[in-house]
Amino acid sequence: MTDVAQHRPGAADGPEPAPCGTDPARWRALGVCLAVGFMTLLDVSIVNVALPSIEQSLGAGPAQVQWIVAGYALAFGLVLVPAGRFGDLFSRRAVFLTGLAGFVLTSAAAGLVQSATALALVRLLQGVTAGLVNPQVLALIQQLFTGAERGRAFAAFGTTVGLSTAVGPLLGGVILAVFGEAEGWRGVFLVNVPLGLVLLPLAWRWLPRDEGARHRTRPRFDAVGLVLLAGAVVLVMLPFVLTTGTGGSSARWWLLAPGLALLGGFALWERRENRLERQPVVATDLVRTPSFTVGALIGVAYFAGFTGIFLVVTLYLQSGLGFSPLQAGLVQTPFALASAVLAQVGGRQVEHRGRRVVVLGLVVVAVGLSAADVVSAAVQSTGGAIALAACLAVTGAGSGLVISPNQTLTLADVPRSVAGTAGGVLQTGQRIGSAMGVAAVTAVFFSTLAGEGLSGAAGGRAGDVPAPVRAAFGEALSTGLRVSIALVVVALVLALLDLRRRRVR
Repeated sequence: MTDVAQHRPGAADGPEPAPCGTDPARWRALGVCLAVGFMTLLDVSIVNVALPSIEQSLGAGPAQVQWIVAGYALAFGLVLVPAGRFGDLFSRRAVFLTGLAGFVLTSAAAGLVQSATALALVRLLQGVTAGLVNPQVLALIQQLFTGAERGRAFAAFGTTVGLSTAVGPLLGGVILAVFGEAEGWRGVFLVNVPLGLVLLPLAWRWLPRDEGARHRTRPRFDAVGLVLLAGAVVLVMLPFVLTTGTGGSSARWWLLAPGLALLGGFALWERRENRLERQPVVATDLVRTPSFTVGALIGVAYFAGFTGIFLVVTLYLQSGLGFSPLQAGLVQTPFALASAVLAQVGGRQVEHRGRRVVVLGLVVVAVGLSAADVVSAAVQSTGGAIALAACLAVTGAGSGLVISPNQTLTLADVPRSVAGTAGGVLQTGQRIGSAMGVAAVTAVFFSTLAGEGLSGAAGGRAGDVPAPVRAAFGEALSTGLRVSIALVVVALVLALLDLRRRRVR
């Protein structure tokens, strides 16, 4: 019996209605969900290549630039679990539509602001709206699909995650090339507006209305638990998302202590709510589900490992080799393409091979990153960039076998009635993992450059960068990649332990 089949997803759902497995609109609904998810996840990374344009156009200072990037990630991570719980209790469709409408409005506002401070504030609001949408995507997949179809649906979502993470620099470079670098940053945000206006009526028409979440009894919202969790997420994420890797952020690390204390307080409060048979934000049964807990930890470790590589690769290509944003994006495109193709394979195979698919994917990712480590340390030229693209293609192939199969396995035992909450917890872990990974990898990257007497802003046009500068950036990238490899190995160890647990059971 396979890993997924023996879990019988959805069997413990109680009064939750049967999934819409015969509704032909379910695939159209999935398409809308994935398109909206792609937009919101893309905005995590696409803004990075537009930062020089924003600095020049709005006169943004370092602190404002930091909040333009970090504010979105913080707000996104903050509302994932509350949004998932709210969708479970009331209406996933209503929360999704609200989040999408808000994302369109805040995207328009971000593209039209006239000051850096205003842009930073709008990015916070944009992150909130994105956080409203994403847990509903996972919950709706749980609701609409079962069995092998659910694996294929999660494969499509895994493709969306991989593409949105990897193609951000490419799309940002294309938009800047089309609209010009002086004001092209506005196009990075405004491009969401026409797309969102097309998707809003489609979502209204195709998303399921009868979810069974409008309760037989009046739902109780755990406000205390939400406040404790929100404070914990902000305090834990803040030092990571605001770090520059250059040594000026050390004063913020003390925030981890109260953040972890609030997390402990949240766990104790949730146990109390569960004991009193109320409705906690995160049910104890969910945390005690081995497939969910281990899968979520694998997701944290893996997102910590692979997310940071795109920022340091972009810095290496643009500052170390003198590539344009568009050229740097093209080098990273093979990762996205390979990830998209292999995610479909992984989605089909996870039904039959279970956790072994994830283990294989993590091994391939580790091999691809190790090869990129060797290449970046040995060859600093256009030829080296081409070899790096090939290594990233291998890494992307492995990533396609990790993200969507792991999500399928993680949520396999989760009742549909709490699917939104589970999706919010899973994605919050991924956001925290991404923040930690980016902070760790960039810290090592900039530390290596500082040892060579350089900063991340060195370089020039392609062909004009001195050989010692190219070599220093190559060594910095190599060192950063080793941190990513170590984090991927942590995810691999967790996956192997889970594979052994499943075999024993």
